[in-house]
Parts: sequence; C-alpha cells; structure tokens
Amino acid sequence: MASVNPFDVSDSDEEAERRPNETVDTERSPSEGAPGPPPGNAFSLPADAEPPTLLLSSNRTSPSGEGMSVSAAATSTMAGGVETRVSVDVIAAQLLRDQYILTALEFHTELLEAGRELPRLRDYFSNPGNFERQSGTPPAKDQVLGPGGPLNRAGSISTLDSLDFARYSDDGNRESDERVAVLEFELRKAKETIQALRANLTQAAESEVASQERKNFKSSPEIQEPIRPLEKRALNFLVNEYLLKNEYKLSSITFSDENDDQDFELWDDVGLNIPKPPDLLQLYRNGGSTLSSPTDKVDASVGVAFGDLPGNFVSREPQKKPDLSQQQQSEVVQELEYQLNLLNSEKQSLAEQIKKLQSEIQILKKSVSSPPPATLELCSSSSSSKPCSTNPPSVPSLDNGQYLDIRGVSEAGNDLVSTSTQNTSQSQQQTCNKTTSQQRVQFDQPNRKLSPAFQQALLSFCRMCSESRLGAEVSRIADSEESVMLMLGRCLPHIVPNVLLAKREELIPLILCTACLHPEPKERDQLLHILFNLIKRPDDEQRQMILTGCVAFARHVGPTRVEAELLPQCWEQINHKYPERRLLVAEACGALAPYLPKEIRSSLVLSMLQQMLTEDKADMVREAVVKSLGIIMGYIDDSDKYAQGFELMLLSLGDPSERVVNAVHQVFIPAFAAWTTELGTLHTALIPSLLARIEKLLTQGEHGLDEHKLHVFLSALQSLIPPLFAVVLQNAPFTSRAKPHEDIPAIEVTRFPRPASPLQDMAIIIGNRELLSSLLLLYDHQLEHEGTTGWESLLWVVNQLLPQLIEIVSRINVTSSTCVHEFSRFFWRFCRTFGKIFTNTKVKPQFQEILRLSEENVDASAGNGILTKATVPIYATGVLTCYNQEEDRKLLVGFLEDVMTTLSLSHAPLDSLKASFVELGANPVYHELLLTVLWYGVVHTSALVRCTAARMFELLVKGVNETLVAQRVVPALITLSSDPEISVRIATIPAFGTIMETVTQKELLERVKMQLASFLEDPQYQDQHSLHMEIIRTFGRVGPNAEPRFRDDFVLPHLHKLALANNSQSVESKRIDIAIHLFEAYSALSCCFISEEVMVNHFLPGLRCLHADMEQLSPEHEVILGSMIKECEIKVENRGISDAQGSISIASSLVGEDAKTKFLSKMGQLTTSGAMLANVFQRKK
Repeated sequence: MASVNPFDVSDSDEEAERRPNETVDTERSPSEGAPGPPPGNAFSLPADAEPPTLLLSSNRTSPSGEGMSVSAAATSTMAGGVETRVSVDVIAAQLLRDQYILTALEFHTELLEAGRELPRLRDYFSNPGNFERQSGTPPAKDQVLGPGGPLNRAGSISTLDSLDFARYSDDGNRESDERVAVLEFELRKAKETIQALRANLTQAAESEVASQERKNFKSSPEIQEPIRPLEKRALNFLVNEYLLKNEYKLSSITFSDENDDQDFELWDDVGLNIPKPPDLLQLYRNGGSTLSSPTDKVDASVGVAFGDLPGNFVSREPQKKPDLSQQQQSEVVQELEYQLNLLNSEKQSLAEQIKKLQSEIQILKKSVSSPPPATLELCSSSSSSKPCSTNPPSVPSLDNGQYLDIRGVSEAGNDLVSTSTQNTSQSQQQTCNKTTSQQRVQFDQPNRKLSPAFQQALLSFCRMCSESRLGAEVSRIADSEESVMLMLGRCLPHIVPNVLLAKREELIPLILCTACLHPEPKERDQLLHILFNLIKRPDDEQRQMILTGCVAFARHVGPTRVEAELLPQCWEQINHKYPERRLLVAEACGALAPYLPKEIRSSLVLSMLQQMLTEDKADMVREAVVKSLGIIMGYIDDSDKYAQGFELMLLSLGDPSERVVNAVHQVFIPAFAAWTTELGTLHTALIPSLLARIEKLLTQGEHGLDEHKLHVFLSALQSLIPPLFAVVLQNAPFTSRAKPHEDIPAIEVTRFPRPASPLQDMAIIIGNRELLSSLLLLYDHQLEHEGTTGWESLLWVVNQLLPQLIEIVSRINVTSSTCVHEFSRFFWRFCRTFGKIFTNTKVKPQFQEILRLSEENVDASAGNGILTKATVPIYATGVLTCYNQEEDRKLLVGFLEDVMTTLSLSHAPLDSLKASFVELGANPVYHELLLTVLWYGVVHTSALVRCTAARMFELLVKGVNETLVAQRVVPALITLSSDPEISVRIATIPAFGTIMETVTQKELLERVKMQLASFLEDPQYQDQHSLHMEIIRTFGRVGPNAEPRFRDDFVLPHLHKLALANNSQSVESKRIDIAIHLFEAYSALSCCFISEEVMVNHFLPGLRCLHADMEQLSPEHEVILGSMIKECEIKVENRGISDAQGSISIASSLVGEDAKTKFLSKMGQLTTSGAMLANVFQRKK
C-alpha cells in the first residue's frame, strides 16, 4: 500500500529506496560534514517540468532584520538541473546556514503539524547551546556553535504571533543572567505544549473518518457528515454545561457517567488551543452564526486547498492569494489535519501488516523443519491454512505511540533469514498473500491483457475502505490463533469506550482471553488496565465478575505473570478516588493470594493491605481489606511475620466500624489462629499475649477502666476458643486412634455454640464431622475414665488458663454490667465448647474452691470478700447456665440462695447478687427460677434475708410479664409488707413503686395503691421516719413515668401531706432529711404536665410548705422555690390559655434568669447525696 504524501517530496533515504524507478540525489547526512547542497545540481529541474509547489510564508524575518523569500531562494538554486524532486532537508540546511532562524522555525512547526518531523530541525531547536549568547572571548575555531552561530534568545516560542521583535536588539548581550534562566524555562514549556498538541492530534487521528467517505460527503452536501471526535467532545461539554445551568443535575450526572473519558470541568480537555464557543442558548439565538475571536486566527503557512486535489498529488500551481480570510484559513488547517490523519492511518496499516508478516514467519519456521533458504514453501491444507513466507528479512519494530514493539525472531530462525533491502518487505508480503490465496481458493482469471496498474485503478472505484484503522482490520481476516489475539489486542481499546457502562461486564471474558494469550507484554498490560478501569464504579456483582476473571487469568498464566501483570494494576488504584475501585483492589488482593509467589504474598501484598487498613476512610473498603488479610494469613508461611499479623489483628479490632470488627472475628482471627496452631504458638504466645494486655488494662484502670479496650481483647479471646479446643483434640493421647466410621453417633446440634462464621465451626476446623464425632467420643471417655496425664495442651488450659481467667474476673468492677456481661458470655462459650464433663470436673471445682459457700463461713469475720466481687455473677451466669437440665437448674438455684443468705447474714454489699439478677433477668427463661430463689428469701427465718429478697424484687419486676407479676410477685410483696419487722416492710416500697411504673392492669395497680396508702395513712407508721423517706424517694423516681391519674390522685396529694407534716417536725435532723428528699422529688415531678386543679390544690401548697422549710435551712434554695411558686401562680391566674396549654411544665416555667443561674450554679456544686445536702443546709442555719 503506497503512502499518501501531500507534499510529494521525499524527505529520507528510505522513501527513495521504496521508489527504485526514480533517481533521487540525496544530500549527505549531517554527520558527514557541514550542511549544504550536494554536488551535481540537486535542485535542477527538467525542461518540461513545472517548479514544485512548496509555499512557505515569506513575510517572516530573522532577528537581524533580514528578510528572504524561501521560494525565491529555492528557485534560484534550481537553475540548470534536470532533477524533479527537492529534499526538505536541503532547504532546512540552507535556512540554518544562512541564519534564517525564524523562517526555519516556522518551517519546522509546519512539518510538525503535518506529522513529518525533520531530524535536522528537531535537533537544532532542541539544543539550548545553539541559542546561548557568547560573551567575553570569541569561540575557538573548533568550537561548534551550530549552523546559525550564536543567537540572542527570543522571549518565547509558544507561537510565532506572540513574538515581539521590537523587544530585542542586537545588543542583547547586556541582559542579566536571570533573564536567560527565565527564557530557558519558557522554551521548555513551549516544547511541552508542542508535544501535548502532537499527542492530542495522534489520538484524534484514530477515529477520523476515511478519506473516501470524506470525499463522498463533500461531493454530496445533502448527506450529513459523521461527527468528528473533536466536535463530539465540544458538543458534550456544551450540553453538560447547559444541563448544569438549568438545574438538570441528575441528567448531568448520568451524561457524565456515559462519557467518563471526558473531563467536563475543564474546557482544555476538549482540545488544546481550541477557543470555547458560546453556550447552547447563545448559539441558538444567533442561528448558528459563529462569533469571531482573536484566538480563532491560525497562522497558515501552506496555502493549498487539499480537497481540490486528485489522489495523492498536490496541485503544482502556486498560491496567488496569500492573505486568506479567517474562514479559509480554518479550512486549510482542517484539511491539513485530515491529511495528517490519513498518513497516521496509513502508518498504522503498514505496522499491522509488518506484525502479521512477522507472526507468519514465526509460525512457518515452527511448522517447517528444514526449508531451503530461497525456496517458497507451501503450507499443507491440514495445517489450518497457515501463510507462507519467501525468506523474509527481520523487520524492524515500529512505534508510533500506539502499536508496540514486535518480538524478534529466534536465533534459529535468524539463521534462515538473509539480509535484504527494506523495499523487499512490501514485495514479500504481496508474494505471500498471492501464494496463500492460491493455496486456499482458486479464482478464474479472465483472458485479458490489462496492465496491473489499470486493473488496480479500475478496482479503486469499488468504494472499499482500507485506508483507515478500522478499514485495515476489516480488510484482513485472521488466519491463526496468534493473529486473532493480535487483532483483539488492537481492537478492544477502541470497542470498550463505546459499550454502555451497564453492559461492559460482557467484555470481561474477551479481555481476559486476549490478555492471557497475547504475545506482547505491553499490549497485555494495556488490556489488564482496561479490565480494572472497565467500569467507573463497579457494583457488587460486577466486582465479583472481574474477580472471577482475575482468578481464571491467574490460574492460566501462573504466579510470575500474576506478579508482573496483575499486581501493578492493583497498586495503581490503591488510592483511587472512588471507594468501589479501592474495594475492588482490596478484594483482588485476597482472591489472588493463592496464585502469587510466597515472597510477594508475605511482603508486597501484605504491605498494600496494611496501608489500606490504616489510611482508607471507607468502612466497606477496610472490611474487604480485613477479609483479604485473613486469606493472606491462610497462605503465609513466613514465621517472621507473626508479630506483624498480631499487630494487624489488634489494629483491625480497634476499628470504629462494627462491620470491620465483625469481619475480624469472622475471617481474620480464625485464619490467624490456624497459622499460629501450625506454628505451635496459639497457647504459648497468642492467648498469653491477650491475657497480659487484659491484666495490664485492669492495672492501669483502677480509677477508670477502659471498657472498650477490654471488650476488644476479650472478644478476641472468645473467637480463639474453637481453635484452642481443636488444639486440645489434635494433641490428645487418643488422636491417633480416632477413625471415622458409620457407627459413630452424630454430634448433637446444641453441642457447640453457634459459630460466628464457617471458619469457627469445629467440624470445618478439624476437617469433617465424622472425624470430629470420633474425637469427641474419645475425648469424653478420656476425661471421665482415664484422666489428663500427659495431655499437655489440656493441662495448660486447666492449670494456667483457667486460674488466670478467674483471677482477672475477681478484679473487674462488679457494678459494671458491660464487663460482667462480656465475661459471662466468654465463660459460657468456653464451657459449652469444652463440654459438660470438662465443666463439671475442671471448671466448677476451681470456682467453688474460691467462693467457699459453706455454713461455717457465714460470719462476716471469716472473710467472704470474694462473694462481693464479679466472680459470683460470672460463675452464676457464665458457668452454671451453660447446661439447662434439671440438676443444672437446681445447682444454680442453690448457689443463688446460698449467696443471698450469706451476703444478708454478713451485712455485706449486695452488688454481686444484684448483678446476677440483672444478667439472668434479661433472659425470660430464668424468670421462674429467680422467683423461686426470691420465694426462698420471703419465707426465710432471718429478717435480713427477707429484707434482701424484698429489695431484689425491684430488679426483677421490670423484665417479668404481668401474669407472673400478678401470680408470683405481688403476693410475695404483700406477704412481706405484713412482716413483723418494719425494715422488711420498708424494703418492699421500691418494688411496689416499680410495679406502679411498669404495670398497666388496673386490678394490680389498685392493690399496690392500697398497700402504699396503708403505709402512709396507718397510724402505726406515722412516726416511721425511714418509711417516709423511702416513700418520698420512690415517688420521685417513679412519679414522672407512672400513670397520670396515679400521679395526680395519689403521689402529689401525699407529697403535700408529707411536706406539711415536715413543717411541724421537732427533730431537726429528720426535718433536714425529709426536706432533702422532698426537694429532689419535686424537682423530678416538675417535668410533668400537671392540671390546674392539682396545681392549686396540691402542687403549690406543697411547694409553699417546702419553701417554709428551706427559708430556715437554706436561703439559696428559698430563692429558687420562690421563683417556682411565683411562676406557678402566674400560670394559674392566666385563664385565657388553651386546653393544650392548660397543663404546664414547671421546668419550662423558670424564666427568672438570675435566680435560675444562681440555683444551677449552686446545684452544680452539690451531689444528690443526702449527707452532702444536709451539710450544706447545716452550714446555712
């Protein structure tokens, strides 16, 4: 295929060799001597020839002020010759020699725009030494100053129009060195701009329409020409701008997603040095007329209308109108770009043909064992019709920025290839194609004597398109697997951008297959890059599809190529702006772990995941990172990485996201535990390290325990229980005797706690359920009959792990319900995993020995401090509840009864017993059991035990259903309320108050109301100071949440009576106590909505009575109470408010800012403790 050359001049020796029938005198290479015309009148023309057309603008002058028409100069040197062609290199050399630097620069720029860069001009203008000023002594004779000698540097060469020649004079050597440095920087920036323009034009050339189609469109104006890439990008930008300006934001987002290869925030992304047109509205109003802009002007130095010229030849008539209009100049530039596109397409087509020939050479040398050096071998029809070769030479690789180097022929093949000139390449291809076509299909040849040239010209009217990139692909059909791969590698980068985003996953098999089998590493890298960038924000299903393809690719190509080709793609996107892309990287690291070299797996991949775990802000990315780290831990075999794995476990456990922490327990910890099991460090290093951190935390947290960190360490320990039990089974004396067979009974469903993930399932850890069942039978038999002698792993659990855990339990705060719950769940899972026999024979005895629940130790002096610690609730709720058979329930009931009795008789704090009731009461299964324990206390002979039972009812009432409350709780409380001991009766008041707060049955509420009324109205309780205090405290606690009717009809009237009675209290200490509790109760009730009737009859009178007490006890609080009374009176007097506003909130009525501020500041210094308030009141007497 002949090259399209719009200038019709040969600028290299290679082109001269491709035209053997034409005589061309070429100039010597610049390296052979000084530039100049060769001997023999190379510029001479034949007598009948027209002078060649090479129009260069003649109005550019050098800095020295001299001007010269290049056309005239060229014509003057052509006299007397007979040659028909002039080398542009000769013209360039002449311009440089005569110091027409600006003319040479313009000539160089035009050649660059045409895609025909001249080495001489490129080397000259890229060498800063040619433009340095020479100061001081003149240069030596042998010093090379360049063809133009020393030249004063111009300000900028970005464009020729930007040059201001008036700014520079011949006396420029006096300028400072700083100016020289600035000009050097501007020169470099200008070169970068030129390179960017070339790259932009090269990319645009890929999708230009074919030349034949362009001619058809120009000849038929009624047919609309297809949109060009530049026009498409410009219109896309304007449409997106219109959508944003008119608030079509969702449409703009969708439009941007469908054009993800374009940046809509930057107009320069459309194309460099392209003026921005008006917006769509302005274009519509102007009716399509364009607005002129200074940036639209183009410096056109070649005045040829290429569309009027036939074929590959340029009209030889000189341009007669050098001053074209702006529109004509734009058309000229467009035609130049179009011709450049044709040249690039031609170049690509030739490169593809060379690639195909090279592949055919390799295939032929593989199929033919010893062919003669110069013999044409025909391939057999059974060998897939592979093409032949006529002993071709080794073709040099081409690189135009898109197509990559072709792999060279092997040494054995090179021995068969003889050296030939470059013009044999094309003839060789034609010969091979002809032979192949003869081999495959025979066509009838007409008995005509037309010349080949005429036949070719005749067939050119068939309107076939083979000059564009796509036309070249269509015109050739791949005839081997390798050529198919080459074709796919060339076409896929152009196919992918034109496929809808939602359907691009359909291309994954094609991309992966091509990337696996393509012979060129750079093409494979490009295809894998396309794979990872296929979808802008891949969803879960699309990511799974890509990962499946990556795994298939890895299985096919092996670890070396996975490391060299896939991992770099992951590394490039580790900091991508879209979390879905980073998520793909995190998941890919785990999916590819089995197929990577072990050194890379434990170094590079581990470091990548650690970086993402530390730096990524997206929870879903860190979750995927943790899962991939778990997979890495399942394949790592470098024991030196244990410390790094442990730190990663702690780091991920401390993550603020719950989903990340769940992934740690489900994947990372089981995998890490499996590795430490193989290393033998699970029970010697990993678990002891966590225990040591828990102990350190307890030591440092004596004044405030960090419960979150404790939860982190304890949850990690809990996840290690299944691997620890597996170690015990796999290192037992009976392990070698375990043989799975059909007679072994199946494992009970409830034998083990439900695992958090399959990796914590004991059957999966051991291997299979049959083997696990066999091991469990031998395990139970060994514990029950043979003991633990020689069983080192189990002895470590019994003698070291359990005592250390029990000691840790005794140090936690019993009032912390969170800590109690965490340790309770840990011991429950521990005992359930190790089994009932182990719990009964190894765990319970150690707790029982510490707790010492015997009748002899009832006395407080015997030292029962351990009963007041968290050991009691954790043993009761974590160990005694793991099995729920009758004997287990009896043991639990007996333990709680003994603890309640012992603590009551010892006058010890009841915190441990309360913690047990709270933890067990959260599960309705244990409500009947707890009521049984309390009934034991109700009928106990000791008043202390009965008093304790009465107080425990308060904790149990909130979680028990109303049926049990009616049948079991209220009768027990009624019984206790008539107890001979007044302390027992007083202890029932909080429980009655809680019932009033939680129960809705009217009958129950009436019974409780009657009982409380008896406490308040019975004369025998009139002087019971402690009973009155308990009732006031209970009213303040339950009043805000109780039924409004109960509050209005019962609570507030009795508080009024108690406040009134307190005014006449003669004992000052009792008066202070009652005042304290009344103040707290009224403060709590002030947040409730109170009707005006109750406000007038009870609330205000009660406040006035309390105000009278506070007037004597605390003047500070007298101000607050006075303000409250005043605001309540204002509300009562205001009869015009609506019913919705009739009930007022006392808390919102305190608008006296001065009094309120004083009260709050003072109350901030006080505590709710009665003793502290009493001291304050005493100081104010």
